[in-house]
Amino acid sequence: MGKKLPEITPELQDFIEKQKIFFIGTAANDGRVNISPKGHDTLKVIHKNKVVWLNLTGSGNETAAHLLKNNRMTIMFCAFEGKPIILRLYGQANIYHERDSEFNDYISLFKDNVGSRQIIELNIDLVQSSCGYSIPFMDFKEERGTLNSWSKKQGKARIEAYWQEKNTKSIDGFDTNILNG
Repeated sequence: MGKKLPEITPELQDFIEKQKIFFIGTAANDGRVNISPKGHDTLKVIHKNKVVWLNLTGSGNETAAHLLKNNRMTIMFCAFEGKPIILRLYGQANIYHERDSEFNDYISLFKDNVGSRQIIELNIDLVQSSCGYSIPFMDFKEERGTLNSWSKKQGKARIEAYWQEKNTKSIDGFDTNILNG
């Protein structure tokens, strides 16, 4: 059944790298808890206690706002095929924007995407697995191209205007610092 580990094992790294979807969980000290599904090739294992995730432009920016208030974050993976497992990575996260040197250190790990909004670095202090026996089998069909197509169509200037309109505040009114450092 479940195990608590201090780090990502090679077997778990292999599992992570095969996943088509993962979930990000964050919460400020007050307000709403946010859980966001993420896809595409936007998460990389750096080493046994660190992953980075490329956060693409979306309709909200809750993760960024929460991390500025409380930098704890959980990433969850579920096996929808093969051996059943639920895997959670717990730790403290740092958020980097294009203006930060760390963003530029990591961005080459990902495919070029005009919708790249932030890179989140998770320093892992606990890896926890559980059985996943209740998770259904599901077949992967294909990635949705909608977000990437939309981002390309917008171009950088219109993406930044969208950030100003939709991504500067969380639903609880917390700042995201997307446009100012």
